[in-house]
Amino acid sequence: MPITLPETLPAFDILSAEGVMVMSPGRAAMQDIRPLRIGLLNLMPKKIQTENQFARLIGATPLQIDLSLIRMTDHETRNTAAEHMEEFYRPFAEVEASGDKFDGLIITGAPIEHLDFEDVTYWEELARVFAWTQTHVHSTFGVCWGGMAMIWHFHGVQKHILPAKAFGCFRHQNLAPASPLLRGFSDDFVIPVSRWTEMRQAEIDAAPGLVTLLGSDEVGPCLVQDEAHRALYIFNHFEYDTGTLKEEYDRDTAAGKPINVPMNYYPGNDPARPPLNRWRSHAHLLYGNWINEIYQTTPFELADIGTPAAA
Repeated sequence: MPITLPETLPAFDILSAEGVMVMSPGRAAMQDIRPLRIGLLNLMPKKIQTENQFARLIGATPLQIDLSLIRMTDHETRNTAAEHMEEFYRPFAEVEASGDKFDGLIITGAPIEHLDFEDVTYWEELARVFAWTQTHVHSTFGVCWGGMAMIWHFHGVQKHILPAKAFGCFRHQNLAPASPLLRGFSDDFVIPVSRWTEMRQAEIDAAPGLVTLLGSDEVGPCLVQDEAHRALYIFNHFEYDTGTLKEEYDRDTAAGKPINVPMNYYPGNDPARPPLNRWRSHAHLLYGNWINEIYQTTPFELADIGTPAAA
């Protein structure tokens, strides 16, 4: 089954050309099923690129997905046209006031790792988002900084500044092979990493109810499950396109910023050679398993999401 997207959203044509099943809202309305409602709270500066990345993954399942794009209410983006934001995004304040409920919500990362959480200009509203998920979202997926912010909000687990950027493709281990979220995962695989901060395993272990599902000897914990809050926190970037790390490297190099060649990314660690994608299959597995778990457990009636019986 397809993902439902507006026909004018750039991702509609991009994903259609890649063979992803995409459906217009008009056509979706003619089908006698309830699609899963998935929200994307997009905190990244390159909104369209991020939309494409997540829509590609959640649109590859056999289920019909209704994707809603959400932004922080008063935060102005400088990297995406205002017309695009006006046409496709709803401010969170509007979503909150509407009483809308979602089967799933993805909260992306943001390039603000150097700031303390409380110093982020939209932190107060984002904390409201986290609280709102407990009554209006069946399952929430926090990604990179978004995951770190959620685990800090709910458990007080702090992020720590790294002496150098963790940047490249790092081997990770499957720490919970029996988890339905890791169905089909290999014991050992590669995930792109791009961050200046880390979460520490000992501090996660000390927080009641948190279980680490994926981790790396080099870059630490990666995927953490928080059943009490119906949440997952992932600190690395399965959603990245093949060329995303290259774009970051080329951007920083052109700006004269100190940056290492992303580790284990280019063949022979040679930036002159095209990088290879070695994480795509596991990216689809993880997000497909997440969507499947939502489908298996979410209430049929959207109104029941977040109620004590449904939670």
